[in-house]
Amino acid sequence: MYQHILIATDGSDLATKGLEQGLKLAKALGAKATVLTVSEPLSEQMANAARLGGIGDPVGRYDQQIDTVMRERFTEIEKRGTEHGVAATLAHEIDGFPAEAIIRYAKLNGCDLIVMASHGRRGMQKLLLGSQTAEVLAHTTIPVLVVR
Repeated sequence: MYQHILIATDGSDLATKGLEQGLKLAKALGAKATVLTVSEPLSEQMANAARLGGIGDPVGRYDQQIDTVMRERFTEIEKRGTEHGVAATLAHEIDGFPAEAIIRYAKLNGCDLIVMASHGRRGMQKLLLGSQTAEVLAHTTIPVLVVR
């Protein structure tokens, strides 16, 4: 059925449910699993504010923080993968448009199913179907499993 499942996560509690479902499905189907996190780049406004606040290299500091967060997240994802008997490939992209990055990654890497949470960490829109999830659903031809 599905050969390569892309599991998108932002580290939120709900996204963790999506991760669990994606790993279980990959195990049941014997499919390859890739877990993707997309981080937004540091905006110029935030970098300028940081410089005004005395941070000499805000971009470098931001990159270090992202690296730390991703190491922690990947460690947890690897642990969950081991618990499910799935050796998932881990991927991280930096893009101001997470939905576009998810779709692009899935296409470029031959994923035939995208698993993601119904919403993540993005403002008021998370009360309904998340904006990134809605964007992925609207713009991809790859099947999407939305986890609530």
